[in-house]
Amino acid sequence: MGTSFLFTKGELNVSQRPNVLLILNDDMGYSDIGCYGGEVSTPNLDRLAANGLRFSQFYNTARCSPTRASLLTGLHPHQTGVGILVDDDGPEGYAGNLNQRGVTIAEVLKAQDYHTYMSGKWHVATDIFNPNDTWPRQRGFDRYYGIITGAADYYQPVTLTRDNDNAEHEALADDFYLTDAISDDAVRNIRDHAAANPDQPFFHYVAYTAPHWPLHAPEEDIAKYKGRFDEGWDVLREKRLKRLVEQGLLDPSLALSERDPSQPAWEDADVKEWRLRRMEVYAAQIDRMDQGIGRILQALENTGQLDNTLILFLADNGGCAEELDEPFTSFLKKRRSLLERAKDGSPIVYGNNPRELPGSQRTYQSYGVAWANLSNTPFRLYKHWIHEGGISTPLIAHWPAGIGEQGGIRHSPGQLTDIMATVLEVTGAPYPQTYQGRDILPFEGESLAPLFKAESDDRGRGPLFWEHEGNSAVRTGPWKLVRNYPEAWELYDIEADRTELNDLAADYPDKVRELSGLYEQWAARAGVVPREKILEIYSKARGEDISGGAHFIQK
Repeated sequence: MGTSFLFTKGELNVSQRPNVLLILNDDMGYSDIGCYGGEVSTPNLDRLAANGLRFSQFYNTARCSPTRASLLTGLHPHQTGVGILVDDDGPEGYAGNLNQRGVTIAEVLKAQDYHTYMSGKWHVATDIFNPNDTWPRQRGFDRYYGIITGAADYYQPVTLTRDNDNAEHEALADDFYLTDAISDDAVRNIRDHAAANPDQPFFHYVAYTAPHWPLHAPEEDIAKYKGRFDEGWDVLREKRLKRLVEQGLLDPSLALSERDPSQPAWEDADVKEWRLRRMEVYAAQIDRMDQGIGRILQALENTGQLDNTLILFLADNGGCAEELDEPFTSFLKKRRSLLERAKDGSPIVYGNNPRELPGSQRTYQSYGVAWANLSNTPFRLYKHWIHEGGISTPLIAHWPAGIGEQGGIRHSPGQLTDIMATVLEVTGAPYPQTYQGRDILPFEGESLAPLFKAESDDRGRGPLFWEHEGNSAVRTGPWKLVRNYPEAWELYDIEADRTELNDLAADYPDKVRELSGLYEQWAARAGVVPREKILEIYSKARGEDISGGAHFIQK
């Protein structure tokens, strides 16, 4: 049961294959949790950070489904069939289904006698109601409990599924709350595994929906945040940046990006009670998730599995600036199964209505642009975009048996494709060239495991690439070339100017040509289709006009 990947911590020799616990949360910004400068109380995540490592420059893909597909497979999203979301948006790469060209971490580890579990949001299948080969049980997981769709009512989610069976009846209980249900299922799996399979390792993927809209949270958690955000987004953005610098995550020379130009100064904002309540509920959603993570950690401790479990925590994209206005809610009603009434029989009011304070099931709101701007402090833009606010995520790594340093910070850049590479290295699992008789694409990432021992300034990390809805970027060394579709390329020295305030494209045209050439080569290899072509296909198929950049977002 040994592996060639051995670490030492004092006298401890890590010769047994570790468990792997991968925790992903949904639509949370870079600086929301306590150990990344935020006001939200996250003692359990803070504990993992204090006894493990934090990464300051780790990146996702700026959107829910593409991130999940990339995280699970080690491929770029377009290679997996999830180039945009789970709608069929055209050619291969945009089918909205996790395809057969790759393998999931669960499939790789299951072949190496790992037991595999998943609790939470799947969101990489077009058909969310009928079991098929893109569902968790068919992609390597021994057990599954969660939602197949994306956003869902926290008190009564549609597509709640146990293995391949509909489990929506379980949500009819008065005390059902999705975040708790996800945590409780993970705890149960950990305990059951220790009892039944004490000599075999496990892989567990815990995918929270928190804090994705709708803004639903228990009142006792919301009450904890009364007054926490009363200073408003302008002051809090400045304070967050100061804490990020004090914690060593960001350089003191980094300048804070401007408040989103579409938003008022806090002192000029209206309906402050409603605006504050939105952020208070959002914070409560993260808080409740952290409480559940605490129960998961306790289960690992109680079963003697914590020391040799590699825990990785990250978010699927930056803070979400989506405003649930009438066009967006009409879109949701057309594309998803939404409830008409809450459990108590009262009608559910959809949309960001200042006359309705969010939190209960009878509301369905988001926290909006200004608070998302706070969540992504100190960066620009949001989910959907490839500027730093859209793709920067916390990444916490905790593994007492394998990571000797406590409270360390790693500034080496990385991205989602590196998770598969890391898991392969620490578990000793070989990556297959073929799987179930079909050829498999090679994974794209580079292992983070060397960084578990020490920071490496000469790691030689290859270029990082992104594309989502035409928004694109390539980063190599200190340079990042990025564009907000359909605008021109921008160039930044990301080491000196990570908040992307000083566009150097006009000063370094040769660098723009060099990096855009790298991007075009990657895009052709990864199956990226020009945005204009996708919009043409989408419009013809649905008779809808979605021209421009990201869907339904205020630019």
